[in-house]
Amino acid sequence: MRLADHVVEKLLALVQVRGLQPGQRLPAERQLAEELGVSRTSVREAIQKLGSQGVLTSRRGDGTYVQTTAPAEWLQEAVGPLARLIDSDPHYRYDVLETRHALETSTAWLAAQRATVQDKDRIQRCFDVMIQHQQSGHAELAARADAQFHLAIAEASHNLVLVQVMQSLFTVVLSTVERNRHDMFRLSAPQTMKVLTEQHQSLMQAIVDGDPQRARECIGEHLEHVRTTIQRMDEDRARRERSTRLPLDVAPPLLLPTDPPRRP
Repeated sequence: MRLADHVVEKLLALVQVRGLQPGQRLPAERQLAEELGVSRTSVREAIQKLGSQGVLTSRRGDGTYVQTTAPAEWLQEAVGPLARLIDSDPHYRYDVLETRHALETSTAWLAAQRATVQDKDRIQRCFDVMIQHQQSGHAELAARADAQFHLAIAEASHNLVLVQVMQSLFTVVLSTVERNRHDMFRLSAPQTMKVLTEQHQSLMQAIVDGDPQRARECIGEHLEHVRTTIQRMDEDRARRERSTRLPLDVAPPLLLPTDPPRRP
């Protein structure tokens, strides 16, 4: 892949990780060049390419702005059938968790080895935003920050293929994260929030410390905790539903003790 195309992908990833919406401005070219680890010329060329696609728009003397959420729409179209399956059958989220486990053990491992100072700062920002929304009770925003936290780790792996795959799954991951969080918090909000926060923090710290083995263990433990928790809730829900299907007329008769016979 040509360098310009590589920078285009990194720039798109940055827009998604930060959740920039149409009308919001990107950082200055100099800051983008530092964050992406490329020259300002490469950044300018990438902006021009995305401008020609209608994704970004440059305003003379004012900066570069997001013009459309087209990349997210393209990705959503690509995984649309899968997203609809998940909506119709929540059990597909177990497949998503298995896929995430396969991908994110690799992205966490690589991120712990390759993350730059800028990468670590971005991961920390996503974590802080997630905690802020959790504490203020904004479940949907917390879920989005959660998904962006994991995407930021993928970006820090500096493996373009892994980043592309994670980006393409972003909509699906966000959907399952929202559903998982909703179910888990409904079960035990304070304790669940505490455990998830500690797991995310441990994962972030392993990457900051440059400990790939620990990072891989942390993401594995986190995803396994999510899987076992929602599986237990699904089993409890199914058990309750089965109990309500039992017809009342087939229930065994209630046997009452009889009085012992009286002696004459």
